[in-house]
This record gives sequence, structure tokens and C-alpha cells, in this order.
Amino acid sequence: MTHSRGYDEQIRHRQDELAVQYLPAVKAMAYRLKERLPQSVEFDDLASIGAEELIKLARRYDEGQNDSFWGYAKTRVYGAMLDYLRSLDIVSRANRRLIKSIDDAIARYMDENGVEPDNAYLADLLGEEEEKIKEARRVAAIYNVLPLDDQLKDEQKGTLEQIEQEELVERIVEILATMPERDQMIMQMYYFEELTYKEISDILDITPSRISQVHKRVITKIRESLE
Repeated sequence: MTHSRGYDEQIRHRQDELAVQYLPAVKAMAYRLKERLPQSVEFDDLASIGAEELIKLARRYDEGQNDSFWGYAKTRVYGAMLDYLRSLDIVSRANRRLIKSIDDAIARYMDENGVEPDNAYLADLLGEEEEKIKEARRVAAIYNVLPLDDQLKDEQKGTLEQIEQEELVERIVEILATMPERDQMIMQMYYFEELTYKEISDILDITPSRISQVHKRVITKIRESLE
């Protein structure tokens, strides 16, 4: 019995060492994700969620089944962080309508002025409290980090409930292929290379506000095409 307990403790110790080894990678992942999120989302919360998932995965890891622990754990750790973001902001129908109105108003303002309007302007234009505008934009900033197919599936359950996940991804790729090359590049860099608006701005020499506008316009086109 003592021998068995000692053996189990050795395994647990080795598993914990494996988790500790990859904690810096989890922190780096949390930092990169945090760069794309509003200030209200704490880096420490993301890192903590990632670390908890890493420890669980290390204790379930079977070397015989997987060659690389981090290869096995990476997408699951990132998925746990995204699940945490989903739990923060369930976008209600009312919220969605307000976010769409805000996006439309920002697009019109930017076409005329070249910069985004402030919350006070939007509140006056839309007849809403400024705090409500601020909260809606914060929710939208978190929501935009989720995978494209995730956003669309959640937004349009009635329209898309029959579409399988793989088919939805294929449809999104097909729609993106019909769009201007610059728009495709922006979506590629934001969703697949996980760059921030500022990093994309430096590469393409376009203002972050303009990139945000393109991003919203492309999402709208994809949504309309799927409908």
C-alpha cells in the first residue's frame, strides 16, 4: 500500500513539474489575448484560468497517446480562456441591436470625419445613456475576440442551427474569398495570426480605427451572406 502511494505521488509530482514547465507559455498566451481586449478584462484572470486548465491537462496527459504535451494542451488552454470570456458577456438581443446601431453610427461618422466618434456623441445620436454606450462597446470588444464561426453561430441560432461547424467555417472562408484582398488580410491577421489592431495598423499603414471599421463591415457582410 505504501509503495503504491509513493508511486502515485511520484506520478503526481512529475505531472505538476510538466505543468510548471509550460506556465510561461500560458502567461504569454494570456498576455497576447489581453492585448486584444478592453481594460476591464484582467491579465491575471486569464493567466489563472489558463494555469488551472494546464494543471488539469498535465494530470490527464498520456505520453503514449501524444508526442508533445504543449501540442496537446495549447488549444485546450486557449479554449478555456475563451470560455471564460464567454461567461463574462452573454450578448443579449437588446445588446446586439445596440451594438449594431453603434457600429453603423461609427461607420457613417468615420466616412465623414476619418476618426471614431466619442461615447458622448453616440449617446446623443442614439438617445441612450453614455454609460450604456460605453458598456455596449466594451461587450463588443470582448465578443470580437471569439472565433468568427463562434460569433455567427451564437448571433444567428435560428438561421444557422442546421449548419454543422465544419460547413459553417467553409462557408465563411468562401465568403471571405469574394472580398477585397486588404479586407481578407485584415481578417486573416486578426483571427488567425491573432494580431492587435495596432499591429495590423503598423503592417498595412492604416489607422487602427479604420481597421476596426473594416472588421465590422466584413462581419456584417458575412452575416448577410449567410442569411
